Amino acid sequence: MINHTMFVQFTEPIPDADLDQYLADVEKATKNTGSLLTFAAQRHIRVPGEEQIPAFIATVVIQLGVADLEALGALFVSPEVEAVFDTWRTRYPFKAAWANHETLA
Repeated sequence: MINHTMFVQFTEPIPDADLDQYLADVEKATKNTGSLLTFAAQRHIRVPGEEQIPAFIATVVIQLGVADLEALGALFVSPEVEAVFDTWRTRYPFKAAWANHETLA
């Protein structure tokens, strides 16, 4: 199994209800590809003073599990997945970083 772990940083404040909807939209779109085996998402847990650290600090982390590289590629070329990211990026600008990896022990 391959995990695609995304770190998403919204550059403007996003209301909790909108963040919940963003995550629901990502989950639905990725599941609709037929390639997804697992989906998990969690909000970042803030630490006092972290805003002073010059680092990429995610708003949420999303982990998508797929069987193999072919399935991972299907996620990247899905028009529905692309549309979700484009739609939300126009509402609330965000940056993303990710890593593709085997399951962490």
